[in-house]
Amino acid sequence: MARKKLASRKIGRNAETGRFTSVEQARKHPKTHIVETLYTHRS
Repeated sequence: MARKKLASRKIGRNAETGRFTSVEQARKHPKTHIVETLYTHRS
């Protein structure tokens, strides 16, 4: 049986404050922002 892929979504995060931001803003400011991938499971 094949493994199911986990559902994922990307978020942006400010590295200095830890606040969530948009992915577009995080990609524009790579020195101060991080793009993270969040994996979610389906129940």
